[in-house]
Amino acid sequence: MIALAALVLGVLNLLTFLVFGWDKLAAVDGRSRIPERLLLLLAALGGSPGALLARPVFRHKTRKQPFGAWLMLIVFVQASALVAGAALGWRGPQEPHLDQSAEHDRQGVAPI
Repeated sequence: MIALAALVLGVLNLLTFLVFGWDKLAAVDGRSRIPERLLLLLAALGGSPGALLARPVFRHKTRKQPFGAWLMLIVFVQASALVAGAALGWRGPQEPHLDQSAEHDRQGVAPI
C-alpha cells in the first residue's frame, strides 16, 4: 500500500513538474496557457514538491502573486498534516481487536 502511494505521488509530482514546464514554454511562445487553478490543484493533490522544484528550474511563476502565496499555503497545510499525522502516531488502517472474553461470548463459550 505504501509502495503504491509512493508511486502515485511520484507520478503526480513528475506530472506537476512537466505541466509547469509546459506552461512556461507556452508563455514564451505566446500560446494559450494552463490555468493557474490547474497548477494549484496539481500542487494541492500532492504535487507540491514538483511545483516547488519547477518554479526555479523553469523560472516560472516566481514573482507572480497571489499564485506564490497560494502555493506556499498549500505546502504549509500539507506539511502541517504530515506533522500532525506523525505526532498522533497514525499507522494506517488497523485490524479490529477482539479481546478473548468478547470472542468467547460470541462463540457461546464461558471464559476460563
